[in-house]
Amino acid sequence: MANIKSAKKRTRRNARRADINGARRGRVRTYVKKVEAALADNDREAAEAALKEAQPELMRGVGKGILHRNTAARKIARLNARLKTLG
Repeated sequence: MANIKSAKKRTRRNARRADINGARRGRVRTYVKKVEAALADNDREAAEAALKEAQPELMRGVGKGILHRNTAARKIARLNARLKTLG
């Protein structure tokens, strides 16, 4: 356990940030799951709409530091590729 005042403060801050980042990560996952659900149902229109909503959320995650830029780009590219196969 931390004994120094600044270390105690850092522990409290880290706990707050972990909660906030967890909520952000969960929000991104929810949007991605919506796209994947629409793809599983072979519903092209719903998948396109969901992907259009998911892309800014993924990039917002990049901006907030919860996702690496390349990870978000890879997820978007893979979802796009799956959407194209629906035909």
